[in-house]
Amino acid sequence: MDGLALSIGEGDDWLGWLAGDEFSGAGARQAADALAAENDSTVVGFGPADVNGYPGFRAEIKTNYTVGDSIIPGTDQHAKAEATAVVAPRCDVDPSADPEKVVEFDCAGGESLEIEPDDFVPGDLPDASVLFSVHLAD
Repeated sequence: MDGLALSIGEGDDWLGWLAGDEFSGAGARQAADALAAENDSTVVGFGPADVNGYPGFRAEIKTNYTVGDSIIPGTDQHAKAEATAVVAPRCDVDPSADPEKVVEFDCAGGESLEIEPDDFVPGDLPDASVLFSVHLAD
């Protein structure tokens, strides 16, 4: 959200952020690392993904521990998993909207908001959960 706020403040074509065109994945990688660590695991692969036209991120995880310790073959292996998280916009913006003028948004749940770039203060942005939803694709 910091990138979006900076983009609005600089007068850039910030509407691309709302479509997910500007996501770098830095925060997504940190979130994947934190979630893996909470589960005594490590991210061993990470990268961008596109799912049905929406941006996303694919993570491959490996446990830091083995599945068991016995005389049964294969129990000394590490569990592995992978998943793709998709970031989907929750708000619609008129495609002809001018990013240098007041832009109105119609969001899921009947919520609507507007951003006026000339009078913008970063605190004016709603919570990211109003603008985007994140779900697992697989």
